[in-house]
Amino acid sequence: MRELVLDAISADPDIEVMGEIQDDTKIAEIVNELHPDCVVIGLDHSDRRPSICDQLLDQHPHLKILALAAERNTSICYWATMNIRSNRVETSEQGILNALRGMGPADAGVYVQAINKKVQ
Repeated sequence: MRELVLDAISADPDIEVMGEIQDDTKIAEIVNELHPDCVVIGLDHSDRRPSICDQLLDQHPHLKILALAAERNTSICYWATMNIRSNRVETSEQGILNALRGMGPADAGVYVQAINKKVQ
């Protein structure tokens, strides 16, 4: 499996291998340093998403992670998606400000109270 991925990557002129590490504990450090578009990692348990995926995708939402389980000849691609939402905005100054702050009508009061407490 590893050889298949390396062959595919090296045959594509638009992909550059930026580095390879042997120590899995260094993945986050290297990704933070190099800012790659994709990361290929080993997959120990195909029934669970590796915890490093959550950490990497939280810090680098553009990242695609290809997880390989060589002994099972399987792979899974992980990525983050943008969740687009909409909400009616109250036609008032406060409604507009709450919308720009990212607060919906239900939790706008909580947010305004929190801001008022910080100012005092």
